[in-house]
Amino acid sequence: MAEDDDVLLESRIAAQAGVAVENVRSVFAGYGLPLVSPPARSRTLRLHRLRIAGVRAGTVHPGPFDTEMRFSEGLTGLVASNLRGKTSVLELVTWCLRGSPREPTGVRHWLRELDLDVVVAGKPMGFRLDLADEEISSAVVLSGSAITALESVRTPDRAREIVPVLRASGSDSYSEQVQALMMDRLDLHPLVNSFQQTGTQTHGWPVYFGAVYLPAGRDKALLGDVVTGGLPGRLLQVFLDLPAAAALTRVKTASDVLTAKRKARLAADKTARDQRTGERKKITDDLAKAKEQLALLTSAEPGEQETLTELAARAVQLARGIADAQDSWEELMQAHRRARVQRQHDAKLANDVTESATARLLFHGLDPKACPRCDQPIAGDRRRQERDSHACAVCARPVHGDDDTPQEVLDEARQRLEESTADEKTAKKALEAAEARLARLTAELDLAQAQLRRAEFAVQVPARAKAQEDVLRLEGALSVFPELPPLPDDPIEAEALKVLKAGTKILEDDHQTAAESLFADINREIADLGRRFGIDSLESVKINRAAHLDVTKGGDRPKPFGEQSPGERLRLRIAVVIALLRVGAAHNVSTHPGLLLIDSPKAEEVQDLDIRRLLCELSELAAHNHLQVLITTRDFDLAHDVLPKQNIIEAPEGKPLW
Repeated sequence: MAEDDDVLLESRIAAQAGVAVENVRSVFAGYGLPLVSPPARSRTLRLHRLRIAGVRAGTVHPGPFDTEMRFSEGLTGLVASNLRGKTSVLELVTWCLRGSPREPTGVRHWLRELDLDVVVAGKPMGFRLDLADEEISSAVVLSGSAITALESVRTPDRAREIVPVLRASGSDSYSEQVQALMMDRLDLHPLVNSFQQTGTQTHGWPVYFGAVYLPAGRDKALLGDVVTGGLPGRLLQVFLDLPAAAALTRVKTASDVLTAKRKARLAADKTARDQRTGERKKITDDLAKAKEQLALLTSAEPGEQETLTELAARAVQLARGIADAQDSWEELMQAHRRARVQRQHDAKLANDVTESATARLLFHGLDPKACPRCDQPIAGDRRRQERDSHACAVCARPVHGDDDTPQEVLDEARQRLEESTADEKTAKKALEAAEARLARLTAELDLAQAQLRRAEFAVQVPARAKAQEDVLRLEGALSVFPELPPLPDDPIEAEALKVLKAGTKILEDDHQTAAESLFADINREIADLGRRFGIDSLESVKINRAAHLDVTKGGDRPKPFGEQSPGERLRLRIAVVIALLRVGAAHNVSTHPGLLLIDSPKAEEVQDLDIRRLLCELSELAAHNHLQVLITTRDFDLAHDVLPKQNIIEAPEGKPLW
């Protein structure tokens, strides 16, 4: 990317985010993100020579060995019987170049020395491993001016300009240093993806090497040997050298992680605020109850001098006196009522004898209220009849006789009235006295009860003190648990997020625009290569940036790569790598390292796919597309029919390859 383009990218991100260009630079620098994406350097990787030395144990050709293999350009076949060291050659090459074997091999305990000469991005390098007990005891990687100069050298030689680029004293150290070395020499950047939305995962050279040592046909990954984290798509984009592919990945990951952290912080703030609100509500409710209890305990006056027991006894005595006074009052009330009724009766009688002679005649007689025989009440009209018609109220017969002594009767009636009136007054006075006594006793009881309550209040002083202590404690708790203020927004973080999101959007748009042309060419190449490799019914393919490949065959609907047969998957993987090389060359971009390791392709075949056709086409394509391919096979005839002699490394039937 030219300098003008870099400035334009900064300006576009600044315009998208609404910030100054200087702020964009500051954010990208703060996160260690590149704003400059120069074209990648050459990633060519070529094998030259492999030397394996050690002592073979067991019953099959035991003894020391020291075997050297030289690799040619194009397609090279490793040919030997089963279990005679073909696959282990690929694993030993992998151990040297990858830093660790991809799969454990049962022959490591035989090994003592392992040498591999390669050209990495145009630079000759020699990997020298000393082994003991299946682990690296020491290792050095040499760099020289020519690949041939390294062949007979296992240690640095300053005179011949052979210098070390790394030294290791163990397997772990060697693995770590080789990974860093290869990433640097092949101009590769770590593949970073967000992990569980709070962190990141970083993948290095071992993941890239998965696009060199192809997985078995039954694996589901189109490119590489790791499916998770979108890594097949990342490899595809890197090897196509799509503009800003690495920058886009890192910017998007930084944006995703920052967004997730921001969301997590806001969620934690909400949780804390909700918790604080709940705590304050509980304290407030408890404080209200404590204040209510304190008010109840402090509502009375201080107690009197009498003890609580004396006041209680006095209250009981007064209650009993009131009960007796109440009984006496009720008796006097009845007596007063009887006296009043008698007085009223005497007053009526005096009035009757004054006005009626019949009444005077009957004055000394009985005054029945009911018939003496049937107990029926004497009706009022019979009383009036007796008074008006002089007819007996009981038998209704006329009353006859002489009214000889009217004055005597009148005097006696008046005397009775006077006596009954006096009796009523006496009963009334007694009743009033009883009422006064009852009122006095009731007032005394009320006073005693009030004194008793005050005495109880005095006894409750500790409870009152505790209630006051509770109120003060809860008020203090409320003061140290204030409402949480709103979470302040971090302006620096907010601006960084705006810049990262704007950068992601612009880089994705640039990425998509560049990918449209490249992927159209790749689709055509993959389909053409697939047919050349023996998938005759292949009509078209469509690959996307995530390395998802849809395959259309024989007029059927498109089906994903994972639903193809193992043999077809192997062919399509090889087709993808060659397509990357071809399209990269056409567009002048650095792509795949151009080295393929394929273990036993014939084992992945089915009857309707011809391994011979695959290898013939692959040999021709490798020769014309600067591709170095190592395959293993136990089919001697196949290897000699397809490959020239210089491209075959073989062992006699039944003999070990090394």
